[in-house]
Amino acid sequence: MTPITFAHRGGGSGGTENTVAAFATARAKGASGVESDVRLSADGVPVLAHDRTVRAGLRRREIAGHSASDLGALGVARLDELYATVGPDLDVSLDLRVPAAADAVVEVARRASSPDRLWLCSPDLDVLTDIRARHPDVRTVHSIRRQDLDVTVERHAATLADAGIAACNLHRSEWSAGLVVLFHRFDVSAFAWDVQEVRHLREVLRQGVDAVYSDHVDRMVAVVGEWAAHPG
Repeated sequence: MTPITFAHRGGGSGGTENTVAAFATARAKGASGVESDVRLSADGVPVLAHDRTVRAGLRRREIAGHSASDLGALGVARLDELYATVGPDLDVSLDLRVPAAADAVVEVARRASSPDRLWLCSPDLDVLTDIRARHPDVRTVHSIRRQDLDVTVERHAATLADAGIAACNLHRSEWSAGLVVLFHRFDVSAFAWDVQEVRHLREVLRQGVDAVYSDHVDRMVAVVGEWAAHPG
């Protein structure tokens, strides 16, 4: 299958990230998925922000301390705005910046799209396992660096499989063809982040990864499209 092409924060290389405009542009350029970071506003609405604060003039305001309406006036998009922009047929990958956002995120996703197009990412395996227990139809992704594993990679792949975690997300430099095969043997997908250059895109595609994350949407879509037409 052709790997999912996730526009990282809507495609950070093209301008302002994590905005409705960025997500619309990513879709128009042919990305098959978009990626963002999700937090909760003070009134419990999932909003798209990497940092816990947002700039307001010369000051910074806490995301969790303001309503979604107030945050919107500062340029912070809501998750439902993302779905309204990209439609129901794109995959959406969200880094859970606060685990408490999970239930509200799933509720929005269910109204807007198929839940199996939602990929909830976290470095905390316990958080992902808890989400799986409550929402078994939502896909979860363990984002981690290999250096942070305290078990063998094979043991980790088995643990993810036993917990029903859909994918492992590693930096593109940490994947190899053999490692992708190992995770696939446990029915765990291989996602690669920070895939920016053409040579890196081609490398992970040859390795057989299932999704790539990039800031450079045009480049990513072109290289993956070329590979899909002429694999190998």
